[in-house]
Amino acid sequence: MENEQLIKVLLVDDHEMVRIGLAAVLGTEEGIEVVGEAGSGEEGIRLAREYKPDVVLMDLVMEGMDGIETTRELLKLFPDCKVIVLTSYLDDEKMYPVIEAGAFSYLLKTSRANEIAEAIRAAARGQSVLESQVASKMMNRIRHPQNEPAAHKELTEREMEVLRLMAKGNSNQEIADELIIGIKTVKFHVTNILSKLNVDDRTQAAIYAYKNGLTE
Repeated sequence: MENEQLIKVLLVDDHEMVRIGLAAVLGTEEGIEVVGEAGSGEEGIRLAREYKPDVVLMDLVMEGMDGIETTRELLKLFPDCKVIVLTSYLDDEKMYPVIEAGAFSYLLKTSRANEIAEAIRAAARGQSVLESQVASKMMNRIRHPQNEPAAHKELTEREMEVLRLMAKGNSNQEIADELIIGIKTVKFHVTNILSKLNVDDRTQAAIYAYKNGLTE
């Protein structure tokens, strides 16, 4: 198979033996080329800039930048890259954030070698693969959204006021004038709101506000 047809894969995992094992196994798979191995999120970003992989196998728990932050930053740089989470964790506080950050597929490290290889090929075709337990959790979350903790309950009263004005489409200056506060204070509140709601921008925050009945 010609090199240009190979699926370029980057491994990001802080356990060297895991990287060695994955590289050895995937090296025998037709159509797949491991172009780099990173022992941290920071190194993963650097190698992604260098090799521009089609698929990244991403660990979740790493020192420094974890898999969630690394996935988010990686996809900002390379939005067409497919991130496959390969982890030992199924807990909600790790699973949902990395999927929301843009992870394309989610596998457990108990997966067989051929399952990982097939997930890589599927990702290259634009098809997601979810561990069965992950799929069940996602479906349950869709069916029972009331069971989700409400992120906006973490907002202060002032942040709620700012969010409502953001949802109306007010600019930072207009919010400052309305609430009689400084523009820097508004920017501080907006940053906190985006972080607490786990959204990337004002538009997503406004959508959140409308979906949760927070607008006046």
